[in-house]
Amino acid sequence: MNTEKKISHEITFKHNLPNRDQPIRILVIKLRHFGDVLLTTPLINTLKANYPHALIDVLVYEGTEVMLAGNKAVYLTYTVDRALKKQGLKKQYRGEKALLNSLGTWHYDLILNLSDQWRAAFYCYKLNPTFSIGFRYPRRNNRLWRFCHSALVDTDLQASRHTVMNNLSILEPLGLPVICSDVTMSYRQMDIDHLELLCQKTPLSDYIVIQPMARWAFKNWSITSYSQLIDHLMQRGEKIVITGGRSEEEISSIRQILKGCLYPEEIINLAGKLDMPELAVLIDRAKLFIGVDSAPMHMAAALQTPSVVLFGPSNLKQWHPWQAPHTLIWAGNYRPLPSPDDINTDTSERYLDAIPVADVITAVVRRLGTIQDAVMAKKSYYFSPEMSQS
Repeated sequence: MNTEKKISHEITFKHNLPNRDQPIRILVIKLRHFGDVLLTTPLINTLKANYPHALIDVLVYEGTEVMLAGNKAVYLTYTVDRALKKQGLKKQYRGEKALLNSLGTWHYDLILNLSDQWRAAFYCYKLNPTFSIGFRYPRRNNRLWRFCHSALVDTDLQASRHTVMNNLSILEPLGLPVICSDVTMSYRQMDIDHLELLCQKTPLSDYIVIQPMARWAFKNWSITSYSQLIDHLMQRGEKIVITGGRSEEEISSIRQILKGCLYPEEIINLAGKLDMPELAVLIDRAKLFIGVDSAPMHMAAALQTPSVVLFGPSNLKQWHPWQAPHTLIWAGNYRPLPSPDDINTDTSERYLDAIPVADVITAVVRRLGTIQDAVMAKKSYYFSPEMSQS
């Protein structure tokens, strides 16, 4: 249950508030990474609950739209091609113009801009919606940013709340009666079929998913530590499935992890073989997820798969697994960490290496014990002598 209280924000209005029964076409803009896009789904669900007849479109970076694949609350997904920046001003201009023309096909009644890029503010202005809402980011608190939006919501409390609640706070000017805080990770039958085809020689059941790598290297745990953890779990008789992205760096790191294991041939390696919705199917069917601060961690939380997650200097209040069974191990309990606002994402420092393997093993074993207790309790309920006699 969500225990966070709704907090009132300072709001600046340029136009009158829209009638909340009015919006027919809505656009949500989130120009960030995979996990950020996934964490907008409570906002999208809230819009759908309050405006059941509205068509809700989203605008995200190209590639991240897979986080919304199969999401029935989303009508159309538009993408921004970041690669155009490297192809010259002429191609970039043509790409932006084509995107604006596509978006301009619809007259949006409402645009919600969750991003801090000027490009997003420009869309709010150029598309001329009936009403638009953005955040008053400190770095954007100027006349031009205000001019591009009908209303701005303050961000002073964002560092102390989860990203889900921060996203939902943009709705405060609308005064909506229903708020949905559940994160939705969707997948399709085609994603189930692809995973089952991939694993048809090794049917998957009663397994643990380990996603060792994150987008930023400073969020990662050491390769040798993962190898030792996997060895311990396999000696306990656990089936391990290891996953990862398609980058050569990530695949190489996972090869090194497997190379350091005692029984690498018994580990199912799906690194580089799954799209995000297919990974969602795998995580959804797993009995436990082990990983770091990353999009797959948020997927596990959305799917209510129990998890053990390792965290470094990221803001825990903003990025912890949301409303899901998990054990979080924070590197800050073992060594000093920089402030989340002062992180150098290109650093060679590996903060999570301070976390001992023994502590992770203890957390995983305890979490597995909790899962086993829940399974046994469920079996006891379904197969109790009293019920068998009825």
